[in-house]
Amino acid sequence: MNAMPSQVRIVEVGARDGLQNEKTIIPTATKIELIDRLSATGLRTIEATSFVSPKWVPQLADASEVFRRITKKPGVSYPVLVPNLQGYERAREVGATQIAIFTAASEAFNRKNINASIDESIERFVPVLERARADRVKVRGYVSTVLGCPYQGEVPVGDVVRVAKRLHELGCYEISLGDTIGIGTPGNARAMLRAVAGEVPIAALAVHFHDTRGQALANILTCLEEGVTVVDSSVSGAGGCPYAKGATGNVASEDVVYMLEGMGIATGIDLPALIETGLWLSAQLGRATSSRVARASV
Repeated sequence: MNAMPSQVRIVEVGARDGLQNEKTIIPTATKIELIDRLSATGLRTIEATSFVSPKWVPQLADASEVFRRITKKPGVSYPVLVPNLQGYERAREVGATQIAIFTAASEAFNRKNINASIDESIERFVPVLERARADRVKVRGYVSTVLGCPYQGEVPVGDVVRVAKRLHELGCYEISLGDTIGIGTPGNARAMLRAVAGEVPIAALAVHFHDTRGQALANILTCLEEGVTVVDSSVSGAGGCPYAKGATGNVASEDVVYMLEGMGIATGIDLPALIETGLWLSAQLGRATSSRVARASV
């Protein structure tokens, strides 16, 4: 076991990965306030929104307005998700300087999600990465279904390694390894991470665990032991994947920070402020759901 890191960077994904899975459309003003509240907690990376087609993710159709109106705090990064060159251009129009791209280690998941093979999905990102390189825009890569797929079941570790390595070679500064349906356990999480770290520097790897079976914190701890220093999480545990049946939610940022700080690992985050933000978001989502149910019953 390696020595634990002295500090960990949390990548807060609640405003994107969290809200995209809500059945109710969250008001733009609420999204903006959420990001501004998160900016005040000490978080250094807050994924703000997604420039995916509103047809596929209507919950984030207001991406441009949200990104324009959030208060950009100095020292805080606000990456946005883009699916293709069109999405990249929309993001750049509103001033985004960091983006994220996404694919899966599962062929079946990619086919269901974006109607393309893994290789085809990566080829779609080549022009995006070329433009980003020319524009000096940093690119983060997501690899989903690294520990299992809702459609094909087991995902070979070799496929995870191949996809992560390819994204890193293409220019992604960081690769986030996602257990999309939350079925991983410490044993297979460690094995997967070690395999990927054999081809991609551990400093360029992040982990993204869903907490479907209550294993997320244990999996994160295991990956910290292996040298990971970047962890994705979502305030109040909001979110999941709209294309993955059974993905019940991300690990809560509050829980991750509590664990890390309790172990003496610095995050730079004001935990009480983060908890307050989580409670506020939960209240907002509760009101939105109540309004939707009331309208449906009329």
